[in-house]
Amino acid sequence: MTVTTTTTETRPPERRSAVRSLLRLWPYVRPVRGRLVGAAFVGVVASCLGLVIPLALKWIVDGPVADRDPSGVWLGGVVLLVLGAAEAVLFWVRRVLVARPLARVEADMRAALFRHLQRLPVAFHDRWSSGQLLSRGTTDLMLMRMFLAFPLTFLLVNATTIVVGFVILLAQQWTLGLVLLAPVAPLVVLCWFFEERYSQAARTAQDQVGDVTTIVEESVLGIRIIKGFGQHRGQERAFGALSERLRATELGKAGLLGTLWALIMVLPELAIGAALLLGVVQVADGELSAGTLVAFLSTALALRWPVESLGFLLAMTNETATAADRFFEVMDVAEAAPGPTSPPGKPGAQDRGLRLDGVEFRYPDAPPDAPPVLRGVDLHIRPGETMALVGTTGSGKTTLTALIPRLHEATAGRITLDGEDVTALSRERLRGLVSVAFEEPTLFSASVGENVLMGAEGAGESDLKRALAVAQADFVDGLPDGHRTQVGEQGLSLSGGQRQRLALARAVVGNPRFLILDDPLSALDVHTEAAVEAALREVLATTTALVVAHRPSTVLLADRVALLSRGRIAAVGTHHELLHGNEEYASLMSGHEESEGRERDGGSPR
Repeated sequence: MTVTTTTTETRPPERRSAVRSLLRLWPYVRPVRGRLVGAAFVGVVASCLGLVIPLALKWIVDGPVADRDPSGVWLGGVVLLVLGAAEAVLFWVRRVLVARPLARVEADMRAALFRHLQRLPVAFHDRWSSGQLLSRGTTDLMLMRMFLAFPLTFLLVNATTIVVGFVILLAQQWTLGLVLLAPVAPLVVLCWFFEERYSQAARTAQDQVGDVTTIVEESVLGIRIIKGFGQHRGQERAFGALSERLRATELGKAGLLGTLWALIMVLPELAIGAALLLGVVQVADGELSAGTLVAFLSTALALRWPVESLGFLLAMTNETATAADRFFEVMDVAEAAPGPTSPPGKPGAQDRGLRLDGVEFRYPDAPPDAPPVLRGVDLHIRPGETMALVGTTGSGKTTLTALIPRLHEATAGRITLDGEDVTALSRERLRGLVSVAFEEPTLFSASVGENVLMGAEGAGESDLKRALAVAQADFVDGLPDGHRTQVGEQGLSLSGGQRQRLALARAVVGNPRFLILDDPLSALDVHTEAAVEAALREVLATTTALVVAHRPSTVLLADRVALLSRGRIAAVGTHHELLHGNEEYASLMSGHEESEGRERDGGSPR
């Protein structure tokens, strides 16, 4: 078993400029802009204090040292000490100013991303791997916080320092200043050349981190399958291949950054060396004082870090711009849009219950020439009635049940609950009216009680006990802490049947008006299934329910049965009516049609 993860579909069709990408962070940064401006101002003042030190050295060398005045030398030393201490304190203040607010910015962005993910349609989550989303919510947001805390400020601080420093240099000795300015043009060209290539490498690396995260997560969650089939070596090879791709990309990034940094360091050093040689000649000729040369060289050396840090700052800026692109790729996806709506009308007696009129559905990622999964579906479930939905594998049963709570949006037609169009209901109200239990039960890293009570707002312990009784989940009493026992990630500490019973309890805990059950008893043994069915009948008697069924025992829970065939409702009637009057249904119940359906549809999960 080999896992291959790609992210081609998540990458943007074109690369935005770093500035445009970073400007999109403004809405999140705006609340702390005062702190950031204050930190930048403090950083500029601190950096400029560092440029005052060479001027103090010039005064000391040309004054007290030349005049052999010890008291003046001591005074100059005190001045240098005060300037150095003030510079250090100001940099500490800058860090204090940005630490807390930027942590808040990161938390707000992470909360916004998580909130948006919860509101995106299921089709989005079908296309995107969890590792890509995880890397955007962790690594990418951390990069953006680090950029706001350090490179953003120091791009301004260092640029100001360089400008002020060169003004001082030119004022002291303009000929030497021009020598130091000589590398500026090559450095600008070099940075422009570097920016495009490093941006591409950074994007590739961050996407590959998402790929690695995905395979790690899948391997952890699927460890039983991997061990059961002895596929650990295949997983290791797949992980090794992805890791090697990431390693090669990171080495490429390191090579680009190393080349840039080497050139950024060499060019200014050569200019400083040339200025030193020319300055010594001018001192020897008496054209320049020793103090001025010391101050000039000290200022030039003070500008080394601002210039040499350009490579590091540009690298972080490009990585952050890429992280911002990846973050907004998700944030720019439109939330689930309402489907086609009909003008609201006064519901009549014939509209009560659950009704589907001309419902059609096509998956967003389906080829344009592919037929719809559902087409022209008409179905009416009367109030208090239980309808069983049967059909071959791939006929669209699960898809149809997902349209009612709007996990997917119907592409045509109308679905109403007691005469109200589901698209006209708020999602909160819709989810309060409709409760669902899926064939694949999903539990969360929480207690048994918390997992069950997710199914109803405001439900209490009495509701919890009733729901567990309906689902015949008496095994909960035997757990170490009863319903307070933590079930662990995905509920894998429980058996499949136990998870399915808890999922059923979650669906019925809130006494919903409409109940959607997707083959809720498939993992139960015969005796437990019979007990659950007996208890479930009491619940079904007080609600309007649609039950996806694959076995005759589940079908017998229903008042009527709807046969879904090739995306349409082919027949509706009681189990006995269809068994004697519909050949396809009779074959399906005997198991022959199901087997043929799997072969015809290739076992499609939809």
